[in-house]
Amino acid sequence: MMNEPPSLITSLPEDVVLDILARVPRYNYPTLSLVCKHFQSLVASPEIYARRSLLMCTESYLYVLLFSTRTLNDRWHVLSQKASGNRSFALISSLLDMPCCESFVAVGSRIYMFGANGIDEMTSSSAFMIDCIYHTVQPLPNMPIPMRGTAAAYFDDKIYVVGHCSMKSTVMVVFNTKTQMWEPGSIKPDTSLETWNFGFMVVMADKVYMKSNYVNSFIYVPKESKWETVDEMMNSKQWTNNPCVVDGILYYYDGYVQNCLRVYDSKQKCWGVVNGLEELMAEIQRPHRSNTVRFGRNLALYFCKREEQQGNRTTSNIWCAEISLERRQGGEIWGKVEWCDQVIVAEDWEFTLSVSVMV
Repeated sequence: MMNEPPSLITSLPEDVVLDILARVPRYNYPTLSLVCKHFQSLVASPEIYARRSLLMCTESYLYVLLFSTRTLNDRWHVLSQKASGNRSFALISSLLDMPCCESFVAVGSRIYMFGANGIDEMTSSSAFMIDCIYHTVQPLPNMPIPMRGTAAAYFDDKIYVVGHCSMKSTVMVVFNTKTQMWEPGSIKPDTSLETWNFGFMVVMADKVYMKSNYVNSFIYVPKESKWETVDEMMNSKQWTNNPCVVDGILYYYDGYVQNCLRVYDSKQKCWGVVNGLEELMAEIQRPHRSNTVRFGRNLALYFCKREEQQGNRTTSNIWCAEISLERRQGGEIWGKVEWCDQVIVAEDWEFTLSVSVMV
């Protein structure tokens, strides 16, 4: 029997093959790995990610942390697309034995994690980083000041981490993602912030916004090294329900007051509601925990539909919708559901958080 001639692509120079594979969507890589051992090696190599970055072919992927009510552990999943086009959570088996952390920030293809979760009233200096290309965990230098109740945000190559170092003292420390080191010293907040517990941090218009678990919000301006108070209009809403920022605009799902996707424009200093999502909002089970996360230029919304009773067990299905956003004449923002899939039957899982990484 005659040997089959090599395919055209495998006979090309490796640089050309790498350029071709770098342009292929990453969810096709498992299939490409089956073509030949050479392809399997290439799609798992550092060179493929470097080439994807160079060609601006990296894609946004949603990483999701779920809490197992059966094992009482957090487990990382990635939202993957099936051949049918539907999406679902896929467990990342190499990230099973993960440290429990309090705050998470995605920067490029990495997820940074700070603090220790589940240790009541105890401070921690722990810091870790997940490499989402290889799904490995690396320890980072310890935070210079042990803290609890941490929140974190990324701006201009630096991660700002705020938390309590004692019962009545709040402090902010800065991690440089370029040097992978902590900046010397710490940033002391305005005295009026010292007793607040910060739920979330976001960045808008070169400013770091911090929302307390109570009423007030605060701002830190890194370029001017100063603190500001937020206007009363922004404080009028409780945007502690997993907010996100897309193109400089703040979004969060309000399941307690109006069952809507709220939007805040920091330049106009006004709240609004994303229009065009009435059918989607009607599907969401209120006030079950929902989560918004930036997904490229769009927004991903996780939510639960009605719970199904199965004997003595209650099943809550977790869904995810990708929403494209458009600012129309007059400043109104309209949303369009690009897709909406059930991503897991959450019989033994509870949603914790989600971040968007570039790989």
